[in-house]
Amino acid sequence: MAHAGCVNTGRRALVVGPAWAGDMVMANALFQLLRRRGCTVDVLAPAWSLPLLARMPEVAEAIPMPARHGELALGARRKLGKRLRARDYRQAIVLPNSFKSALAPFFARIPRRTGYLGEQRYGLLNDIRRLDRRNPPHTAARYAALGADGESQVQTPRPRLSASPDNADALARNHGLHFSPPAVALCVGAEYGAARRWPAEHFAALADLAAEDGYQVWLLGSPNDAAVAAEVAAAANAATVNLCGKTSLPDVVDLLARAVAVVSNDSGLLHIAAAVGRPVVALYGSTPPAVAPPLCEVNSVLYLALACSPCRRRACPLGHFNCMRQLRPPQVMAEVRALAESP
Repeated sequence: MAHAGCVNTGRRALVVGPAWAGDMVMANALFQLLRRRGCTVDVLAPAWSLPLLARMPEVAEAIPMPARHGELALGARRKLGKRLRARDYRQAIVLPNSFKSALAPFFARIPRRTGYLGEQRYGLLNDIRRLDRRNPPHTAARYAALGADGESQVQTPRPRLSASPDNADALARNHGLHFSPPAVALCVGAEYGAARRWPAEHFAALADLAAEDGYQVWLLGSPNDAAVAAEVAAAANAATVNLCGKTSLPDVVDLLARAVAVVSNDSGLLHIAAAVGRPVVALYGSTPPAVAPPLCEVNSVLYLALACSPCRRRACPLGHFNCMRQLRPPQVMAEVRALAESP
């Protein structure tokens, strides 16, 4: 079925955003592409992500999803869809593959409803795309491709977030931080599960190596990362600044933007650091880096590609966790030095 897109029409497009922070950052590639094509972009997204979307100038309005993650909430989605009809959206692009994520655009009667095949969404979507499962593109490219109108090749924009230097200065005053000597930021958590987290004792050893080189060490993350960050801080001999759970998501964006280098698990903060243009050392174990690599100009990806990797599990099914444990702190520190000293 042929559809007229919103190219150069000045009309609004609705994007149903993903549920994870890293995926939301990578969706910014699609937002940029739509803006370049003349669309005004609104994003229907989980409430937690609204401050993150506020750092994306391509997004005109972020609309909170009236349902928790995994909740059908059929009545609430129908009510939202009916409310959205007055906005006269030309197209909806649904990034999650779930049935329920396509309901609001359907109830809104948006004429073109685009998304990948998934969970029997025939009817809810009328512009269904198919992925090459044998050679899938990375996440940002997969999202950006949904904004293509008949193009076989689309150059994927690099995701970007705006940072606030003024807020970073205020955070420094409030938390007793200094920006000299430069800081290495360690993002020690990963929401998906323990199999994505480099061991706390390795992060602690890395903190000591960074301090020996004269760097400050910041531990950044959400309240859910506070326990593992406390474990890292306790095991390190060097002084660390543990900010996990003490800062908001926009605060973390602004602090990452002031770090000389960032070391991160495969997590949302990895992609946030990349989107503010910081040099990133990315640690992968249970997940393959090709699926969601750091899309910044200066980065180093460390992945051992063991025979048991990638398992994509939340916890190591074999119990040894060698995919991450055998990534040694001196190896990671060597990458930090190289990136921090890069022009």
